[in-house]
Amino acid sequence: MIVKNKEQMKILVEGGQRLAEILNMVAKEVKPGVNVKKLNEIAETEVKKRGDRMAFLNYKPEGATRPYPAGLCVSVNDEAVHGIPNEKAKVLEEGDIVTLDMGLIHEGLVTDSAITVGVGGIDEKGKALIEVTKGALDVAIESAREGNKAGLIGANIESYVKSKGFIPAEGLGGHGVGESVHEEPYMPNIGPKDRGPRLRPGMVIAIEPIINEGTKRVYLDKDGYTLKTADGKRSAQFEHTVLITDDNPIILTKLGS
Repeated sequence: MIVKNKEQMKILVEGGQRLAEILNMVAKEVKPGVNVKKLNEIAETEVKKRGDRMAFLNYKPEGATRPYPAGLCVSVNDEAVHGIPNEKAKVLEEGDIVTLDMGLIHEGLVTDSAITVGVGGIDEKGKALIEVTKGALDVAIESAREGNKAGLIGANIESYVKSKGFIPAEGLGGHGVGESVHEEPYMPNIGPKDRGPRLRPGMVIAIEPIINEGTKRVYLDKDGYTLKTADGKRSAQFEHTVLITDDNPIILTKLGS
């Protein structure tokens, strides 16, 4: 668990805004007929233009057999997280839902954010999945207050999405962030509410509900990174990097925050 100082917080605020701007820009390019490779290229170009670096590009998490080969994770429909956009041709179709997940390194510090968007017109269940996942992030951030345990955030996510007919993806959650892509504490998307450390002012956490339409179970694709739903139904994700304070949590990756 790493508590950030004032200078680090200033850098994270700047980096979070840059990330929000770029992710919003990429989301506007999500259209039928677009190859997801293009989305990655736009993201990488915009990050480089600002003098920053992609946090995921060539990052090798614990247990991985190779570094991640792209700067932007693009996960389509049944791909819950970590979809690789630049190894196989993947063209978006009307009705798809797409998650864009990106980490940015600004002056040595990392922020992390994700959004899920529809491709053209999507069905009502897809719209509901996206809205509920977005709502789960709002519920989680409201719970991200000094003294609350990490498990309370997960319990509130789980309770909210189950009440809407959806379920958190098994074994997936958020994490501390800042000096590296993944830091302590682990931020679960399920209860129990009394597990994990208590949140302290100065902690920076990435909260990321990953919510499935059907089963909670996921499996690892043969590419070594993409996690897919076991039943082939859709998954959505929203994520913000959040600063814990002695008052309201501050969202670092919200556009215009």
